[in-house]
Amino acid sequence: MRASGQASATSLPIGSDADLAWVRQEVRRCAAQLGFGLVQQTKLVTAASELARNTLVHGGGGRAEITPLDEGRGRGLKMCFVDSGPGIRDLELAMTDGYTSGGGLGLGLSGAKRLVHEFAVDTEPGRGTTVTAVAWVAQVPSSRAGAG
Repeated sequence: MRASGQASATSLPIGSDADLAWVRQEVRRCAAQLGFGLVQQTKLVTAASELARNTLVHGGGGRAEITPLDEGRGRGLKMCFVDSGPGIRDLELAMTDGYTSGGGLGLGLSGAKRLVHEFAVDTEPGRGTTVTAVAWVAQVPSSRAGAG
């Protein structure tokens, strides 16, 4: 581990539907290793699947960077999806449930955002998009306040 509390990132290419499966598998593997419960693992895999598909379909491909985190606030998983595509012209509109520039349901970005704790989109028309999503392992207190 580096001093920053991050393990090294695993970078996976996103250039085909087959690559989406590799991204999902790596996210599930990392999430399980970090101690995420099954429900939380499923949420992370779902978010990763949506964001990877957006990278492929709307960004023309790119890469996913999956990074385990171990910081002062606990253990977590950071997922970055990077493309050099056309960018998102109207981010506010793109984050609206039901909006789609393709043939999907329009729940990719907004749905993924609801499945994680932290979510950021860095985009510029003509220069590509980076979507970063972070989830933290739920911390269960060892004892209740006032008990005992």
